[in-house]
Amino acid sequence: MATVTLNNVCKAYDDILISKNVDLEINDGEFVVFVGPSGCGKSTLLRCIAGLEDITSGDLFIGGKRMNDIEPSKRGVGMVFQSYALYPHLDLTDNMSFGLKLAKADKQLIKDRVAHAADILQLTPLLDRKPKSLSGGQRQRVAIGRTLVSQPEVFLLDEPLSNLDAALRVKMRIELAKLHKQLGCTMIYVTHDQVEAMTMADKIVVLDGGNVAQVGAPLDIYHYPQNIFVAGFIGSPKMNFINVHIQTVEALRVEVLLPNCQSTWLPIDGETVNAGDEMILGIRPEHLVSVENADIVITGETIVVEKLGNETQVYLNIEGSDEDVIYRVADTLSIDAGEKLDIGIPAHRCHLFHKDGQACQRLYKETTS
Repeated sequence: MATVTLNNVCKAYDDILISKNVDLEINDGEFVVFVGPSGCGKSTLLRCIAGLEDITSGDLFIGGKRMNDIEPSKRGVGMVFQSYALYPHLDLTDNMSFGLKLAKADKQLIKDRVAHAADILQLTPLLDRKPKSLSGGQRQRVAIGRTLVSQPEVFLLDEPLSNLDAALRVKMRIELAKLHKQLGCTMIYVTHDQVEAMTMADKIVVLDGGNVAQVGAPLDIYHYPQNIFVAGFIGSPKMNFINVHIQTVEALRVEVLLPNCQSTWLPIDGETVNAGDEMILGIRPEHLVSVENADIVITGETIVVEKLGNETQVYLNIEGSDEDVIYRVADTLSIDAGEKLDIGIPAHRCHLFHKDGQACQRLYKETTS
């Protein structure tokens, strides 16, 4: 297997810059997920690594070797696309072995590799079938198997689960995680689904408008986002944001005044904060609490209530927030739209952002392992 290194990589189409000065180190055997909204450049960056797109500037290294001018077939990468792209007239054996046959590989080698891949992906009983007789999940496994038989040093997966229904997506997510653990290979996976990123990745790369917004382990990014974009994108439902006024600043804590004229101290590094600043407090829906466990209480009018059985999500109109504030309770909550609700904010779970979106350093130590 191999490391993948991107040094100041840019990709442009004419005057439009898609990937911007990307610096990234992917270690041997890591499962790395590129995540971000549509149009952020994640698939383009993956295609640059695969060699399907030329790099405008910068350098790409795979296994320590510069790959900018190396053709895709010689980069030691294998790619699984969003579309299964299976040959409908061929059975699974021929679909999975097609690339090796084109390369004129030894017949016994082809047979052994197909059998090995089919065993790993639980496709052995289906090898004589054609794609039309398979489910979506089975077809996706065949597409993965076709890449697996080529034994690439790096697996590249471009939104491979987006065509599947919700239940099958969860199942295939688990299967891919098992496959990575079994093979111990380097995998780079593209998705717009932050739940997939959080559950599968060793390392997440959050992309925003072609820029790398943050790189880190899933729980590090969840608990310590470096800017308001990452804070709002990672987490489902998204983080709540409330405008606040800075009253007092100390080295290890900051006093904030909420729009309801209540104040509280946050365990935030005060180095970049000044008294009198207008800033943004962030709190995740699942970190809001009942009023008896709170440092500060806010009141809002209930707009929508989503009763999901295992949890309730309440959307509230709160003074000082530009969007509805979401309160997530891991249980059934008896409340209807139009009612007033008091909810509590625990100071140690709060984040603080400058108006330009940059985060202040949180000093509360979350469990991230």
